[in-house]
Amino acid sequence: MARYTGPNCKMCRREGCKLYLKGERCTNGKCAFDHRSTAPGQHGTARKKVGEYGKQLREKQKARRYYGVLEGQFKHYYEMAEKMEGITGENLLVLLERRLDNVVYRMGMAASRKEARQLVLHAHFTLNGKKVTIPSILVKAGDVIAVKESSKESTKIKALAEQMATTTTPKWLENDVANLATKVVALPARDDIDFEFNEQLIVELYSK
Repeated sequence: MARYTGPNCKMCRREGCKLYLKGERCTNGKCAFDHRSTAPGQHGTARKKVGEYGKQLREKQKARRYYGVLEGQFKHYYEMAEKMEGITGENLLVLLERRLDNVVYRMGMAASRKEARQLVLHAHFTLNGKKVTIPSILVKAGDVIAVKESSKESTKIKALAEQMATTTTPKWLENDVANLATKVVALPARDDIDFEFNEQLIVELYSK
């Protein structure tokens, strides 16, 4: 399975904002972006005039990297969003928000989406009572995501359970801390996206 294996902090520096890709490290003062926020590379400190295409590309890359999906996956989500009723840009962000690895992160059972993806791949979670190992599954209203019974004794899972107890979840999720589970009570809306995106720029890019 293809995945990005390069340095995460370079992606934040390239996009000019924190994407919170490394969990606690992004907030404890050790974040590379706090010490060097210029774009990576020999000419990272040079001032560059960014055209309309450049702005659109950077917005697309920011969204893609924030949710941890590759180029082909992102384009597939865009094509799905185009066929749905409503505003294409908002549909795209809602689809990305519905990914299982994002839900695991948002319920508080992972410090980052990358860690959530790894936990799902290692079969630590169930979806509606069935073991699941596909991070890209799109959840639906009524779905229940829970830590697998055999994983609850794991030292890592116990540490994450403490984090879950203090996590504020979005209104479309309902946490059951006692059972290390969350229920999707509704599909996410545009207002539930906890990061600033200009999705219209992404639509303009793909509409060329």
